[in-house]
Amino acid sequence: MFVRLLDPKTGELLREHLSGKRGGHRICDADRTPPQLLQLLARAHKAGPNIGAVCDAIHARQGELGMRRIQGVLQLVKQYGSAACDDACAAALELRVPEYRFVRRYLERSPQAPLSLRQVDPLIRELTQYRDLIQQRINFEESQS
Repeated sequence: MFVRLLDPKTGELLREHLSGKRGGHRICDADRTPPQLLQLLARAHKAGPNIGAVCDAIHARQGELGMRRIQGVLQLVKQYGSAACDDACAAALELRVPEYRFVRRYLERSPQAPLSLRQVDPLIRELTQYRDLIQQRINFEESQS
């Protein structure tokens, strides 16, 4: 005896399972998501919300075959940083193109902001304070000798 799952709108056959004894269950290997893929999706969600959404879309569309593309997105996070990659994934979602290739090309073509050092920050003291501290230390050592 078979249990058939049909799409209610189209009547299309989605799955067909052998029925088992009462209380038992049977899961087809095609219905299981491998643990490695679940780990990759968890890493993607930790990297950023838009990164996780793009990886979920890749998984929904391609299933296990999309695993390499999800790994590629996570590699882009390492290469370009999570903030830039999350912005690229946000653009991909906005344009409804949640694909690895789009994210990669977006990051390759967007100019990288150069890292700049901040000259003014509450943690950075004025140079005169450092000069005075060094002078006090020199004076103290001279008085000790």
